[in-house]
Amino acid sequence: MNNSAANTGRVLWAGLRALLALTVVCGVLYPLAVTGIAQLALPGKANGSEIKDASGKVVGSELIGQRYDLPLKDGEETAAPDLRWFQPRPSNGLGSNSVNTRYSLILSGATNRSGDDADLVQWVKDAKAAVVKDNSTADHEVKPSDVPADAVTSSGSGLDPHISPEYAKLQVHRVAEKNGLTVAQVEKLVADHTDDRILGFIGEPRVNVLKLNIALKDLAAKDLTAKG
Repeated sequence: MNNSAANTGRVLWAGLRALLALTVVCGVLYPLAVTGIAQLALPGKANGSEIKDASGKVVGSELIGQRYDLPLKDGEETAAPDLRWFQPRPSNGLGSNSVNTRYSLILSGATNRSGDDADLVQWVKDAKAAVVKDNSTADHEVKPSDVPADAVTSSGSGLDPHISPEYAKLQVHRVAEKNGLTVAQVEKLVADHTDDRILGFIGEPRVNVLKLNIALKDLAAKDLTAKG
Protein backbone atom coordinates (compact mmCIF):
# COMPACT_ATOMS: atom_id res chain seq x y z
CA MET A 1 0.00 0.00 0.00
CA ASN A 2 2.81 2.36 0.94
CA ASN A 3 4.64 1.51 -2.31
CA SER A 4 1.48 2.25 -4.30
CA ALA A 5 1.06 5.65 -2.62
CA ALA A 6 4.72 6.46 -3.17
CA ASN A 7 4.50 5.55 -6.84
CA THR A 8 1.37 7.66 -7.23
CA GLY A 9 3.12 10.55 -5.52
CA ARG A 10 6.13 10.26 -7.82
CA VAL A 11 3.88 10.20 -10.90
CA LEU A 12 1.93 13.23 -9.72
CA TRP A 13 5.11 15.12 -8.90
CA ALA A 14 6.56 14.27 -12.34
CA GLY A 15 3.34 15.46 -14.00
CA LEU A 16 3.38 18.69 -11.98
CA ARG A 17 6.99 19.37 -12.92
CA ALA A 18 6.19 18.73 -16.57
CA LEU A 19 3.20 21.09 -16.32
CA LEU A 20 5.29 23.83 -14.73
CA ALA A 21 8.11 23.38 -17.24
CA LEU A 22 5.79 23.42 -20.26
CA THR A 23 3.91 26.42 -18.83
CA VAL A 24 7.16 28.38 -18.54
CA VAL A 25 8.46 27.30 -21.96
CA CYS A 26 5.22 27.51 -23.96
CA GLY A 27 3.38 30.17 -21.98
CA VAL A 28 6.24 32.57 -21.19
CA LEU A 29 9.52 31.96 -23.01
CA TYR A 30 8.07 31.08 -26.44
CA PRO A 31 5.64 34.04 -26.61
CA LEU A 32 8.38 36.42 -25.44
CA ALA A 33 10.79 35.04 -28.05
CA VAL A 34 8.26 35.27 -30.88
CA THR A 35 7.20 38.77 -29.82
CA GLY A 36 10.81 39.91 -29.56
CA ILE A 37 11.74 38.52 -32.98
CA ALA A 38 8.64 40.07 -34.54
CA GLN A 39 9.38 43.48 -33.01
CA LEU A 40 12.96 43.35 -34.27
CA ALA A 41 12.25 41.94 -37.74
CA LEU A 42 8.81 43.35 -38.60
CA PRO A 43 7.83 45.98 -36.01
CA GLY A 44 5.20 47.62 -38.22
CA LYS A 45 3.35 44.41 -38.99
CA ALA A 46 3.74 43.15 -35.41
CA ASN A 47 1.99 46.27 -34.13
CA GLY A 48 -1.01 45.97 -36.43
CA SER A 49 0.27 47.71 -39.58
CA GLU A 50 -0.73 51.09 -38.15
CA ILE A 51 -1.03 54.09 -40.45
CA LYS A 52 -0.17 57.56 -39.15
CA ASP A 53 -1.11 60.92 -40.61
CA ALA A 54 1.26 63.85 -41.16
CA SER A 55 1.05 64.79 -37.47
CA GLY A 56 2.09 61.31 -36.36
CA LYS A 57 -1.36 60.35 -35.07
CA VAL A 58 -2.45 56.76 -35.67
CA VAL A 59 -5.56 56.93 -37.87
CA GLY A 60 -6.07 53.29 -38.75
CA SER A 61 -4.53 50.10 -40.04
CA GLU A 62 -3.55 49.36 -43.61
CA LEU A 63 -5.25 45.97 -43.18
CA ILE A 64 -8.77 47.20 -42.33
CA GLY A 65 -10.95 49.36 -44.55
CA GLN A 66 -12.74 52.49 -43.34
CA ARG A 67 -15.83 54.31 -44.49
CA TYR A 68 -15.84 58.02 -45.31
CA ASP A 69 -19.37 59.19 -44.61
CA LEU A 70 -21.17 62.38 -43.69
CA PRO A 71 -22.74 62.58 -40.22
CA LEU A 72 -25.94 60.55 -40.01
CA LYS A 73 -29.01 62.77 -40.33
CA ASP A 74 -32.31 62.30 -38.56
CA GLY A 75 -34.42 59.71 -40.32
CA GLU A 76 -31.49 58.23 -42.23
CA GLU A 77 -30.68 54.54 -41.77
CA THR A 78 -27.40 54.79 -43.67
CA ALA A 79 -25.10 57.79 -43.76
CA ALA A 80 -24.38 59.33 -47.16
CA PRO A 81 -20.79 59.11 -48.44
CA ASP A 82 -18.58 62.16 -48.02
CA LEU A 83 -17.72 62.80 -51.66
CA ARG A 84 -14.60 64.80 -50.85
CA TRP A 85 -12.81 61.51 -50.24
CA PHE A 86 -12.03 58.41 -52.23
CA GLN A 87 -14.62 55.81 -51.33
CA PRO A 88 -13.87 52.17 -50.48
CA ARG A 89 -15.68 49.05 -51.57
CA PRO A 90 -19.23 48.60 -50.29
CA SER A 91 -19.46 47.09 -46.81
CA ASN A 92 -23.22 46.87 -46.42
CA GLY A 93 -25.26 43.73 -46.10
CA LEU A 94 -23.48 42.50 -42.97
CA GLY A 95 -26.17 43.47 -40.49
CA SER A 96 -25.67 45.59 -37.39
CA ASN A 97 -24.44 45.10 -33.85
CA SER A 98 -27.50 43.93 -31.98
CA VAL A 99 -25.68 41.98 -29.26
CA ASN A 100 -24.33 44.90 -27.27
CA THR A 101 -25.51 48.28 -28.46
CA ARG A 102 -23.15 50.10 -26.09
CA TYR A 103 -20.34 49.46 -28.52
CA SER A 104 -19.99 50.10 -32.23
CA LEU A 105 -18.45 46.87 -33.44
CA ILE A 106 -16.74 46.24 -36.76
CA LEU A 107 -18.69 43.45 -38.42
CA SER A 108 -16.77 41.19 -40.75
CA GLY A 109 -18.13 38.61 -43.14
CA ALA A 110 -19.70 37.99 -46.51
CA THR A 111 -23.37 38.32 -47.39
CA ASN A 112 -23.40 34.62 -48.39
CA ARG A 113 -25.99 35.32 -51.08
CA SER A 114 -25.98 33.55 -54.40
CA GLY A 115 -25.31 35.39 -57.63
CA ASP A 116 -28.97 35.24 -58.63
CA ASP A 117 -30.32 36.39 -55.26
CA ALA A 118 -32.89 39.13 -55.92
CA ASP A 119 -31.73 41.34 -53.06
CA LEU A 120 -28.07 41.07 -54.08
CA VAL A 121 -28.88 41.86 -57.71
CA GLN A 122 -30.82 44.94 -56.60
CA TRP A 123 -28.00 46.04 -54.27
CA VAL A 124 -25.53 45.86 -57.15
CA LYS A 125 -27.86 47.81 -59.48
CA ASP A 126 -28.43 50.48 -56.82
CA ALA A 127 -24.72 50.67 -56.05
CA LYS A 128 -23.83 51.06 -59.74
CA ALA A 129 -26.40 53.83 -60.18
CA ALA A 130 -25.02 55.62 -57.12
CA VAL A 131 -21.42 55.32 -58.37
CA VAL A 132 -22.40 56.75 -61.75
CA LYS A 133 -24.34 59.64 -60.17
CA ASP A 134 -21.78 60.49 -57.48
CA ASN A 135 -18.76 60.44 -59.78
CA SER A 136 -20.20 62.27 -62.77
CA THR A 137 -19.24 65.94 -62.88
CA ALA A 138 -20.15 68.86 -65.09
CA ASP A 139 -17.30 68.07 -67.51
CA HIS A 140 -17.01 64.33 -67.01
CA GLU A 141 -19.74 61.73 -67.38
CA VAL A 142 -19.31 58.27 -65.90
CA LYS A 143 -21.01 55.50 -67.85
CA PRO A 144 -22.39 52.32 -66.23
CA SER A 145 -19.93 50.31 -68.32
CA ASP A 146 -17.07 52.24 -66.65
CA VAL A 147 -17.93 50.92 -63.18
CA PRO A 148 -15.60 48.09 -62.06
CA ALA A 149 -16.86 45.13 -60.04
CA ASP A 150 -15.19 46.19 -56.77
CA ALA A 151 -17.14 49.46 -56.83
CA VAL A 152 -20.44 47.64 -56.37
CA THR A 153 -19.53 44.45 -54.47
CA SER A 154 -18.08 43.92 -51.02
CA SER A 155 -15.14 41.64 -50.32
CA GLY A 156 -15.40 38.34 -48.47
CA SER A 157 -14.63 40.09 -45.17
CA GLY A 158 -16.42 43.34 -45.94
CA LEU A 159 -13.34 45.14 -44.59
CA ASP A 160 -11.10 45.25 -47.66
CA PRO A 161 -8.78 48.28 -47.31
CA HIS A 162 -7.99 48.33 -51.03
CA ILE A 163 -9.76 49.23 -54.24
CA SER A 164 -8.69 48.57 -57.80
CA PRO A 165 -6.76 51.26 -59.71
CA GLU A 166 -9.75 51.39 -62.08
CA TYR A 167 -12.14 52.33 -59.27
CA ALA A 168 -9.68 54.90 -57.93
CA LYS A 169 -9.31 56.48 -61.39
CA LEU A 170 -13.09 56.56 -61.80
CA GLN A 171 -13.30 58.78 -58.71
CA VAL A 172 -10.58 61.23 -59.78
CA HIS A 173 -12.77 63.89 -61.41
CA ARG A 174 -15.21 64.02 -58.51
CA VAL A 175 -12.44 64.18 -55.88
CA ALA A 176 -10.63 66.90 -57.83
CA GLU A 177 -13.80 68.99 -58.12
CA LYS A 178 -14.76 68.61 -54.46
CA ASN A 179 -11.28 69.56 -53.21
CA GLY A 180 -10.51 72.36 -55.67
CA LEU A 181 -7.64 70.41 -57.25
CA THR A 182 -6.80 69.72 -60.86
CA VAL A 183 -7.51 66.34 -62.39
CA ALA A 184 -3.80 65.96 -63.15
CA GLN A 185 -2.92 66.46 -59.49
CA VAL A 186 -5.33 63.78 -58.34
CA GLU A 187 -4.37 61.39 -61.13
CA LYS A 188 -0.73 61.63 -60.02
CA LEU A 189 -1.83 60.99 -56.45
CA VAL A 190 -3.57 57.77 -57.51
CA ALA A 191 -0.58 56.68 -59.60
CA ASP A 192 1.81 57.29 -56.69
CA HIS A 193 -0.36 55.17 -54.37
CA THR A 194 -0.98 52.24 -56.70
CA ASP A 195 0.79 49.10 -55.50
CA ASP A 196 1.79 46.49 -58.06
CA ARG A 197 1.30 42.73 -57.74
CA ILE A 198 3.26 41.15 -54.89
CA LEU A 199 6.54 39.80 -56.32
CA GLY A 200 5.20 40.82 -59.71
CA PHE A 201 2.71 37.95 -60.08
CA ILE A 202 0.72 37.47 -56.86
CA GLY A 203 -2.66 39.21 -56.59
CA GLU A 204 -3.74 42.30 -58.49
CA PRO A 205 -2.65 45.95 -58.55
CA ARG A 206 -4.37 47.79 -55.70
CA VAL A 207 -4.77 51.13 -53.97
CA ASN A 208 -4.97 51.48 -50.19
CA VAL A 209 -7.84 53.91 -49.65
CA LEU A 210 -6.75 55.18 -46.24
CA LYS A 211 -3.21 55.96 -47.41
CA LEU A 212 -4.62 57.65 -50.51
CA ASN A 213 -7.01 59.82 -48.50
CA ILE A 214 -4.26 60.86 -46.08
CA ALA A 215 -2.17 61.98 -49.06
CA LEU A 216 -5.22 63.72 -50.51
CA LYS A 217 -5.78 65.64 -47.28
CA ASP A 218 -2.16 66.79 -47.25
CA LEU A 219 -2.26 67.79 -50.93
CA ALA A 220 -5.50 69.75 -50.52
CA ALA A 221 -4.10 71.58 -47.50
CA LYS A 222 -0.88 72.50 -49.32
CA ASP A 223 -2.79 73.60 -52.41
CA LEU A 224 -5.09 75.79 -50.30
CA THR A 225 -2.10 77.37 -48.56
CA ALA A 226 -0.39 78.04 -51.88
CA LYS A 227 -3.50 79.72 -53.28
CA GLY A 228 -4.09 81.81 -50.40
